Amino acid sequence: MKKIAIIGSNGQLGNCIRKIAPDFENQYEFLFTDSSTLDVTNQEQVNDFFYDNKPDYCINASAYTAVDLAETEKEKAFAVNADGVANLAQACADNKSVLIHVSTDYVFDGSTNLPYAEDDFTNPIGVYGESKRKGEELALEINPQTIILRTSWLYSEFNKNFVKTMLNLFAQKDEMGIVADQFGQPTNANDLAEAIMDIIQAPKKTYGVFHFSNYPETTWFEFAKKIAELSKLPVKLNPITTEQYPTPAKRPVRSTMSLDKIEQIYKIEPKHWENSLEECVDILSQQ
Repeated sequence: MKKIAIIGSNGQLGNCIRKIAPDFENQYEFLFTDSSTLDVTNQEQVNDFFYDNKPDYCINASAYTAVDLAETEKEKAFAVNADGVANLAQACADNKSVLIHVSTDYVFDGSTNLPYAEDDFTNPIGVYGESKRKGEELALEINPQTIILRTSWLYSEFNKNFVKTMLNLFAQKDEMGIVADQFGQPTNANDLAEAIMDIIQAPKKTYGVFHFSNYPETTWFEFAKKIAELSKLPVKLNPITTEQYPTPAKRPVRSTMSLDKIEQIYKIEPKHWENSLEECVDILSQQ
């Protein structure tokens, strides 16, 4: 039975993989680790884990994701998002394991009106994006059996994310301003987990960079409006500009990604973001 190691299993994606793992228990053995059991920045720990467990696949769901904090914690962001990825890639290369590494739309600067293809020029405008791009480069350089999955605006019923934050605020406030001039693709982490399992089950692997998200593009304002509509909470939402909501880190204005490659090569058809959001809000309403 082939083994799948999930690194960073306490995050959104890790929890979503944990949720569907029982569906594959006759095919794969899942090895769940988190930062308390495996520190990706410790090369010796990573090597020992691979030596002891010999996973066939390594899903790297660990990341430093505090976009604003990264501006003042650059060393920490690069330690996890670049050096940690290099450690995993080297261990995968040494053990002939496939590395599936999750990256971000923030590797792009968001200055184009066209959806980004996988081979488009990357130009991150913040430390978080810089650290994730470096991780991509190191993974592809060190381990030829690497699949990079860039995703965007990730949310789920687990951990802290935009959907859960909005639901909490809607229950407390009568009126809110939401940024309406940043465009991207919300992604339900449950859909990303299923896509990763589809890739693992594919009889033939194509390595390299792929984009996966829900579709089509929207704004944070329209995303929040849909959350409010589904939750039936009587909050008034007002569109505001990025300038009216300054943050320590710049965000891409439009980081919309083309999904053609993953559809063509792995036959994975992303869902409409509104449908996936409805599934998540339904789950949260029952908790």
